[in-house]
Amino acid sequence: MASLKVVPTRHYARWAAALAVLVLTVQFLHGLLTNPVWQWSVFGEYVLSETIVTAVGVTLQLTAYSMLLGFALGTVLAFMRLSASPVLRTVAWTYVWIFRSIPMIVQLVFWFNLGALYRELGIGIPFGPVFWSVSSNDLIGTIGAALIGLTLHQAAYCAEIVRGGVLSVDRGQLEAAAALGIPRLRQIRRIVLPQAMRAILPTAGSEIISLLKGTSVVYVMAIGELFYQVKVIYGRNGMVIPLLMVATAWYVFLTSVLSVAQYYVERHFARGAERTVPPTPLQRTRRFAARLRAAAAQRRRPAAPLGGGHE
Repeated sequence: MASLKVVPTRHYARWAAALAVLVLTVQFLHGLLTNPVWQWSVFGEYVLSETIVTAVGVTLQLTAYSMLLGFALGTVLAFMRLSASPVLRTVAWTYVWIFRSIPMIVQLVFWFNLGALYRELGIGIPFGPVFWSVSSNDLIGTIGAALIGLTLHQAAYCAEIVRGGVLSVDRGQLEAAAALGIPRLRQIRRIVLPQAMRAILPTAGSEIISLLKGTSVVYVMAIGELFYQVKVIYGRNGMVIPLLMVATAWYVFLTSVLSVAQYYVERHFARGAERTVPPTPLQRTRRFAARLRAAAAQRRRPAAPLGGGHE
């Protein structure tokens, strides 16, 4: 019986789609490099200027403080929602519902104008005399209003992220820990959170990146973060496109750094769940280089003779 000829499957549609994508990519890159409207000389002039670098620092500060405070408050709210107390559950649910329903820019403008609602803030007996008070504008300020708005908005989303991570942990582990007499706080710290972090981190990383980009909204409060400073500069010189590319380049760089950090943190917490931890990009590069060296050495090795010896 004649042997059948094996013909590999040909994916003509896939090849055509890949070719079209390559052509469009090359065309886009060609326009990016040759179109004079991009004004790359202006981009190079401003991308590392002192004003822009200072604005990047303000953006990072807003992101860091809002992230830390937001996750701290969000963790408290998450455990309030998981509490057996109906009062705590209701308060936490109401908070999450309200602050997820109101756009961030509305919250920022509201906190920026808090002095119009409460001219003074003080400490005293509820519904009684006030022992100490201070002007709202003096106490909070513009940066304080931005941090309050970003933190409260972020806490609503962080609460749901943490709650989802905690619920992903098997309930039986907590019951076993309680049967062994392990205190409730230690159960959360040593059993729940280390396992919940595997479910929390991917969503939390995306939320932090969204917060970094969301800080651009505070330009309405005239805070000198990245987008506001770019807007001020192109408002003076009229070079909108290259200045927007400056902001774009910085946001891409910062989010890329955060993505790399997220990868390594996720890899750290995956050690207890996966027998073999995924290799890092550096390890993959080293393995690829080793395979290339091995293949090159194999090609240089002389071929063995086919015959076994002389008759």
